[in-house]
This record gives sequence, structure tokens and C-alpha cells, in this order.
Amino acid sequence: MAAAAPPRVGLPEGALRRELLLVLGLSLGASGVAALISFTGSLTRPGGLADQSATLNGSNAPGRPWLDLAWQLFGITTALVPVLLVAHLLLRERAELAGPGMRGIGFDLRRPGFDLGWGAVVAAGIGGSGLLLYLGAHAAGANVTVVPESLPDVWWKIPVLILSAVQNAVVEEVIVVGYLLRRLTQLGWGPVGVLLGSSLLRGSYHLYQGIGGFFGNVAMGVIFVWLYRRWGRVMPLVVAHALIDVVAFVGYALLAGRVDWLPTA
Repeated sequence: MAAAAPPRVGLPEGALRRELLLVLGLSLGASGVAALISFTGSLTRPGGLADQSATLNGSNAPGRPWLDLAWQLFGITTALVPVLLVAHLLLRERAELAGPGMRGIGFDLRRPGFDLGWGAVVAAGIGGSGLLLYLGAHAAGANVTVVPESLPDVWWKIPVLILSAVQNAVVEEVIVVGYLLRRLTQLGWGPVGVLLGSSLLRGSYHLYQGIGGFFGNVAMGVIFVWLYRRWGRVMPLVVAHALIDVVAFVGYALLAGRVDWLPTA
């Protein structure tokens, strides 16, 4: 099922443009700027990129596990606020036009078998190739050492890593695919421009990982936009992204220091 062209909303283009900039400024657009600053710092620091590291899930209160858990849960829940904002904006659009709201981007539970099945297939394909790309880029000195987690060995470590993976997936796919494609199309962008805008944004906020992380995520963005247009649903992409991150986070926790092919800081 191909994604239907989104209906025009009752707001002028200027208001839609400001809305889009505000959503991105509160979420992944700001992350893209932060990643660019981080990448610039890495490039200008003595030593190569491979000698530097970036930690994705670290401790916020070392030696104080209950306080650390509170900070972890706070960070995960507050990161989802921009998704709630997007839901509000799309529901407002639904009220104005009797449109589908969040169901219009396929963020719902109507087709669980389809979403889980295809999400697992996509995760297997992209996850495996992404790991090979990362290892190759790191060996070539084009990537920092990505440390998926450095949490203490406490009972909540794995559950928090899984929650973090799901949060990443929901935020990125709802905003960078479902919402962004909808709004850019409503603003008159053509298919190629929308594809490039979404994919380059995805690459931008992964730039802190290095050149390999940027181009790898741009490629992932192209594939995800194509799949979204083909299926008309963002949920399989959320499932795929969540599975990729769960394997990366939990796999690193289990394998770091135990295998010699996995780079560690």
C-alpha cells in the first residue's frame, strides 16, 4: 500500500514552515547542530577519529544506582515529548480536515503482524550491513569508537537499554519520516527534495560518529523513505530501528571486552 498524498491543512504555508522549524528545533534538528559541533571538535582534536569515542548510554550518577535510574527514565521520557507534540499537531490537522491524524503516518497497532514481520526483515538487512560499514569505517579512521553503553552492572541495565532503543526508534521514525515527509510534501517539496531532506537530516544528527556514521545513516534514510512510501506506514520502520538498536546496545553490553573484533574505548 503506497502512502497517500497528505491533505492540505487549513494553515498558511508560513505557519506550517514555522511549525516544522519549531518541531525540528526542539528535537532532531537541534541534535544535528550538536552533532556537527561535536564532529568539528573531533576533527580538530589531536589524533585520528578512531582514537576518540562517543558514548550513547552512559551513567548520569555513578555509584548511585537509584538516582542513576531516575535520570535514565527522565531522559527517555522527556525525549519523547516532541513526538507528543507531533501527535498534537496531527490531531489538530485531523480536527480541521477530518483527516487520519497519527494513523495517517501509520503509527498505530492496526497491522501488528505486518509491522513486526517486515520490521524484523529490515532490521536484519540494515543491521548486518550497518555493522560491517561501521567496522570498515572505524578501521579506515573515518569513525570514532562508538560505545553504545557504559552503564553500571545493575538490575535495570538491560531494561533501560531496551527502553532507550525504543525511544530512539519512535522519535526518529515518527519525526524524520512520518511527520517530516508529510509537512514537506504539504509545503510543495517534490519527491526527490523530500527524500534528500529526510535522509540528510538523519545523517546530520549521527555526524558525531564520524564520516562513516553520516553516510551510513543517509543510506538508511533513503531506504526508510522508500519503504515508507511503499507501505504507507511508519510502524515497521519503528520496529526495525528498535530491533537494530536493541541488538547494538545489549549486544555491546554482553560482548564488549569478550571478542576482539568489536572496538571498545
